[in-house]
Amino acid sequence: MTKSQLIEAIARKAPHLSKKDVEAVVNLVFDSIRRAMRRGERVEIRGFGSFTVRERSARVGRNPKTGERVMVPSRRAPFFTVGKDLRERVNRGAPARMEGAAVASPDGYGATWETVETPAPAERSHREHREAVYAAIHAKEKA
Repeated sequence: MTKSQLIEAIARKAPHLSKKDVEAVVNLVFDSIRRAMRRGERVEIRGFGSFTVRERSARVGRNPKTGERVMVPSRRAPFFTVGKDLRERVNRGAPARMEGAAVASPDGYGATWETVETPAPAERSHREHREAVYAAIHAKEKA
């Protein structure tokens, strides 16, 4: 879901607010979170999760083109921790996931983005999940 889709969804659920008002509120919420994190504060939204800033230590890295060792300075990075309630809601009876895949168009010129239903990757490796998505795409093409 994009920010504009979020605004649309909220506007539909709150018809007494104009879309511009909803957009202003969403922007204020995000801006407030950004400002608090910039100050190094933790932002906690109970049942959803918390936003924090983590310090990344300076380290020695490598230039990918030359292989030369370079010093990567320390930096601050945003971090999100999922709340218990959100984690449980997401995992409760996890239905089949809808995976996106580029599928060749019937005329052979180009591709379209389609969704295919595959089982959630619960206890599968990344490779097994990728193979399940591939199988679902081909099953849909044959249907």
